[in-house]
Amino acid sequence: MTTSGTYAFNPSLGELVLYAFNGAQVRNTAITQAHMESARIATNLLLARWANEGVNLWAVDLITTPLVQGQATYAVDPSTVVILDAYMVTNQGSSSTDRIILPISRTEYASYPNKQTQGFTTVFWFDRLIDPNVTLWPVPDGTSAQYLKYYRVRQIQDAAFTGGQTVEIPYTWLEAFSDALTYRLARIWNPVIAPALKPIADESYNIAAAQNVETSSFYISPGISGYYRG
Repeated sequence: MTTSGTYAFNPSLGELVLYAFNGAQVRNTAITQAHMESARIATNLLLARWANEGVNLWAVDLITTPLVQGQATYAVDPSTVVILDAYMVTNQGSSSTDRIILPISRTEYASYPNKQTQGFTTVFWFDRLIDPNVTLWPVPDGTSAQYLKYYRVRQIQDAAFTGGQTVEIPYTWLEAFSDALTYRLARIWNPVIAPALKPIADESYNIAAAQNVETSSFYISPGISGYYRG
């Protein structure tokens, strides 16, 4: 068997757009500046749609925020889609201790009678504004913890044609991307065939999404000790 021995297949956005137009039955020689502008918008709208569909594991990173005594609310990068897991970090000399904190809703936070209570933070409220922020409770007291750390899903980087740029997606999502873009472009430039392309795009997305999971084991063990008497 003779193989390439390489793992470098990562088409540029321009190549993927040409492929998508071909799938929408628009030949390369018929593509104009108007076609490419609609493709740029369609690409970025598609990536925004994927941010709404679920957790894109390749767009998850860890953020560290220093805490200030008596300060409850901290700015969050606007590229943050959602906060997943958060924990407080307490430095103790050369070592540190991490303790998980849990999310609450706006309604639950509003129900707290004393929002300025200081102590070790146990919950957070992520206010998903255009300029988002996270509010901690109890408010950091300056000694219980020094940092807030959280995993977030961030916005996928903008897609553009300049300099042969590629799209910020992993190899396993290339087919889903090209099929979804084909469908979106067909809706604009060849609407007659667009309905037939929708199931293909959905199937490719579902296949990619099924692999976009953490592969750790999860166990549930019921507590049944109450059914027995010694």
